[in-house]
Amino acid sequence: MIPSREKIKKPKPWAHTEPITRAQLMNMREEFWDTSPHYGGQREIWDALRAAAEAELTLAQTIIDSAGVIVQGRDLTLCWDERGAKYELPRYVLSEPTNLIREQGQ
Repeated sequence: MIPSREKIKKPKPWAHTEPITRAQLMNMREEFWDTSPHYGGQREIWDALRAAAEAELTLAQTIIDSAGVIVQGRDLTLCWDERGAKYELPRYVLSEPTNLIREQGQ
């Protein structure tokens, strides 16, 4: 598989099954990243994917390129490493849902 040279982008707008708060979203993200190495693949690639998911797009692109991650579909929801291991990222670790509950003071 040849790495794509297209620039990565944020996922398309999406809605969670029910409105959630930022705190709930952050808990979902932490739970995913805490358990992600158990899905297979290399810990270093999972760490690079997390760093990319939490970075601005330009830095994310640099992280992905440096780690040798092969992105399928440009939005990081499906990636591969150079050994052929598959990495699937849920949209909630990549962007906020359209039905995020805005809390007071935000």
